[in-house]
Amino acid sequence: MLGYENKEYIRHDICEPCWINTSEGATDRKGYISHWQGTYEAPPPAPPEAIQKDNAEGLLRKLLKTDDSRWREASYILAVMLERKRVLKVKDQLKDKGERIFIYEISKTGDIFTIPDPNLKMEQLEQVQTEVAALLEYGLPEKGVPWPPKRTEPEGENSEITEKNNTPPSNEGKDEMETTVPQSVS
Repeated sequence: MLGYENKEYIRHDICEPCWINTSEGATDRKGYISHWQGTYEAPPPAPPEAIQKDNAEGLLRKLLKTDDSRWREASYILAVMLERKRVLKVKDQLKDKGERIFIYEISKTGDIFTIPDPNLKMEQLEQVQTEVAALLEYGLPEKGVPWPPKRTEPEGENSEITEKNNTPPSNEGKDEMETTVPQSVS
């Protein structure tokens, strides 16, 4: 119900049973302007982010904790991704023996990370992006377990060969995940 009181427009949301009890004479009340009936539908939940900040931050922490040079490129890419999401901030850049080193800070906690620039070449980016995606999906590899694990197709029409022409089903119209990485950090 919409009314005008004390030089202000006032909206009153009233449930249906309450309206039945108070509607009689409502149109004659001082300040009454209008009423209507509607159905409230909650907005759909926001779609999940392609890169979960918490997962990426936790993975970066785990990679840095291993102190394994194998994850140097993946750590750098994760740091850049988190910088773009405004989770990390570059506090400083250092040069040590011709190598650029970034000092990152997590905005919320003040934690500091030191991440060397691996000087990635364009031809290396796709392989590193694939590795980061696998790390985000499967986590760090465990000893004696092949990594990344092989994907298993869910049972159904896409996992079987089509009977008519003996060819696998098409992927037309299916969404593909694409990750882009900046060429440089400034």
